This record gives sequence, structure tokens and C-alpha cells, in this order.
Amino acid sequence: MNTRVVGALLAVALLLLLAVPVVARRAEQAVPAGAATVIIVTPNNEQIRVEFAEGFAQWHLEKFAAPAQVIWNMPGGATEIRRMLEASATASLRDGSAPGGSADLLFGGGSYDFEQLTKPITVEVNGEVRSTTVLIPIDFPQEWLDAVYGQNSIAGRTLYDPGRAWFGTALSAFGIVYNAEMLQRMGVAYPTEWSALADPRLQDSVSLVTPAQSGSIASAMETILLREGWQRGWAILRRAAGNARSIAAGGPRTPMDVAQGDAAEGLCIDFYGRYQQQAVADGGSPGRVGYVDPVGKTAIDPDPVAMLRGAPHPETARRFIEFVLSPEGQRLWQYPAGSAGGPRQYSLRRLPISRAVYASDMPRFVDKVDPWKLAREIPNANPHVRSFVVPIFVAMAMENRSLLRTAWALIAAHPEYPRDGRMLLASDATDATLRAMLTAFDAMPVVPGPNGTTFDLADESALAQVRDGWMRGKWKDAGLWGVNEVPADVLRRILSDGFKANLQRVIAISRSSAP
Repeated sequence: MNTRVVGALLAVALLLLLAVPVVARRAEQAVPAGAATVIIVTPNNEQIRVEFAEGFAQWHLEKFAAPAQVIWNMPGGATEIRRMLEASATASLRDGSAPGGSADLLFGGGSYDFEQLTKPITVEVNGEVRSTTVLIPIDFPQEWLDAVYGQNSIAGRTLYDPGRAWFGTALSAFGIVYNAEMLQRMGVAYPTEWSALADPRLQDSVSLVTPAQSGSIASAMETILLREGWQRGWAILRRAAGNARSIAAGGPRTPMDVAQGDAAEGLCIDFYGRYQQQAVADGGSPGRVGYVDPVGKTAIDPDPVAMLRGAPHPETARRFIEFVLSPEGQRLWQYPAGSAGGPRQYSLRRLPISRAVYASDMPRFVDKVDPWKLAREIPNANPHVRSFVVPIFVAMAMENRSLLRTAWALIAAHPEYPRDGRMLLASDATDATLRAMLTAFDAMPVVPGPNGTTFDLADESALAQVRDGWMRGKWKDAGLWGVNEVPADVLRRILSDGFKANLQRVIAISRSSAP
């Protein structure tokens, strides 16, 4: 299908998804006449939506002596929302209409998706170059920002956009949620390292979410690749995918799978894990669900809010951001439910972003976690890794899911593979057959370049060239893809075919060695 048609359809889909919740929200609750309104697009869960809608209404009434309401719109995960917003802006530029206008704010998701939305979107129509951005800056005073954030940095990450297009509202880490009862029955130790997800004893017992639809999971996988190293990181993710009973679309799925006993472990963002841990404990089963941030191996990422271009209620939208970053809004993330100044119904178990609130209120937090002590900067972090998380994972673990599971099961069943949960690489194997199987299993695809050159994606240094050439169109004149083809789609097919060949080789080696 033509990319312009796809973009137009996505734009229409976004408008429909935005419109439906607005109508439903207005119909289900009585809103005082003259209430200030803010329409917010979000991937955030129901608990966050409930507490921040109620908190903002109370704060607004006290501060401005006027009622306020939040209308939530939930089109999907953070990455899905970003793509829809980009497609909508592109379609508006092409047909000459004003971009945006359906919602005021984007609230929630990792900093990566917000950073992408700060970049200009440009199209050419009949020789005319048209450009816009999805987000618009807000001129909050520097003195106010300094009072909220202190320094604009945590472990090498900015807490808000220096251009003021987005503002971090909470901090997120990434880790493993686990079912303690299941692991005990399986004789598997509680996880402390990312490699726990690669334990072959966990086949059909790991829950994963696709990074193609979840920005938090893409960030979690990026963290593994940066902390563990490119090749070892993919070895962990490859084995985790081989262990996966499912690869779901939404981030909340994993902790639910673990809590229900459908999975023993899963990769998730910290507050999903902690919230599920608490929900199960409150339900009468304390200790059944646990969550862990691998010590020294996680990352800290801000969870932003930003104003959308064409916001129909810009003043109320600005006030909502002020509320979220106020002490009253920041306390909602960590105060226990039902406590004075805290959330009414749900303990959200998220890490606030305001240094001032940690200094004054941390004794009242549910989680006595200081992210500034937890966070560690990643030395010499490769900035190109994130671009490859989705295409490689999708090609490897989703488009070749059956082959991956089969190949991994054959490797795990080999008599020389450790039975104690240790992760084995080809360089560790003494048996020739097992070493050959692991070599093929962990091999990365080879990507063609201009003039007959090739780039092995096992080599991290090749990422910049492949990204620029294939993902940014630098090699558009090299004859690597057809005139009517989308290079990203062609690259994905190349990756998928490469993984398919490698996995088939694992199976062939296993069969040839069978007695």
C-alpha cells in the first residue's frame, strides 16, 4: 500500500480514536457548567488516569476557584500514539489543513518517543516544502523549572527538553517481575540479573511485550543492550523470546500474566511491576509476586508531558502541567492510597521527578527508592542502539517465532547445556555440536550496502552506517530497494530472512547430530 495512503488512514484512525472516548467521558459523568476542560492523549493506565483527573480537579478548584475536568483518550501504547500523531501531522501538511486540534496534551511514555516528536515533519507538495512539529514549547520560567527539577540531568539523561517542548513528570526504571510461588515450584532462584530471563528452565514461562507498540519495553530492551553489551544483550533477549509463552501488545500484560500464574517472569517497567506486587499482596497473597531492578544494570528515564500543536484548551493544558509538577501532583506518584495529600484509591508506586519532593516527603513514600542513587550513567553508550531494537526484535522473535522457539528448545535439550540456569554462549561450549548450534543461534543478519558491500549486524560499529543508509535514506541511489518500496520494509524482510536462515541451520545441525 502507498505510504501516503497509509499515513492518511492512520490519521483518520487517530481522529476516530480521539473522538470516541471524548463522547463516552462526557456521557458518563456530570460536569459542572463552565468547567475548564483539558483533553489528554495517554498510554497511562486507569489508576493513573483516575488519580490525576481527581487530583487536578481538586487543585484547580482550590487555586482558581473554578471546576475542571480531564477528558482522557487512550489510542494505544506510547509508540503507537507517536506514530499516529506523526501520521496525522503529515496528512495535514499534505492537504493544507491546520495540524492538530483534537487534543491538548500527550501525557506518559518514555522520553524517546517525545524526543522524536520534537523533530520537524516535512513534506513537499507540488514543489512547496511544508513543515511542522507535533509538540509546541511552553515558556515556563527557568526559575520555576530549577525549583522543580534542580539540575536538568540524571545519569546522563535530561529531565526536561532544553527547548521546553516536553517536561518529565515521573521517573521510570526497568526490571523483572516474577511469580515467587512458580519459581519455587520450578526450583529456580528469584531473578537478580537480566540473564535470568534466559534460563532454559523457563521455557513457555516468560511473558514479553513487543517493543513495536510499547515505548517502555523498547527502552527496557535498549537498557539490556547497553548494560550487557550489544552481542550479549541480544543473546539474552533471544533466549528470553525463546522462553516466551506470549509476546503481547501492551506493557501492562506482563505483570498480569505473572500475577495470574501464566508466566513465571517477565520484562516490565518498574511501576507496573510494583503496582502488581502490591495489588496481589492487598488481595491476600503477600510475597507471591515480586519485582527487581537488576542492581547497576537498569536505567532511569523521565516520563514526560507535552502540549500538542493546535491544543484547543491551551491555558487549562498549561495548568495541568503545573499541577503534575507541583508538590500536590508529585505526591500522587508515591504517597499511599487514602493518606492525607495522597491518591484516593490507588497507590501508584511511581518515582516522582521533583528533587524538592524527595527532600521533604520521602519518609511518607511507599517505596523508599532514591533514583539519583539507583541511576548510573552508561559509559560510551552507543546512540544508534535504540534505532535497531524494534526492527531486530520483530524480525527475530515475532516473524520467526515458531523457528526461534524450536531452535531454542533443541539447544536447551542438548545434553551438554547446563541444567542450573546458567546462560551458555558458543565461546563457553566444549561440545562441537552444541557450539555450532549456539554459533548459528546467536548469529546476526548481514545487511547489504552500496557497491556490493555488506554489514554484519553482530558488529556494533556498523549500526551508524546501516541506520543512515537504510533508515534515513542515505543509500537511496544505491539500487538497494525499488522506487515504490519503503526501505524500512525492505530492511525488515532482509533481517527476517537472515534470522530464518540462522535458525534453520540450528535445527539442521541438531538433526544431523541425532543418533
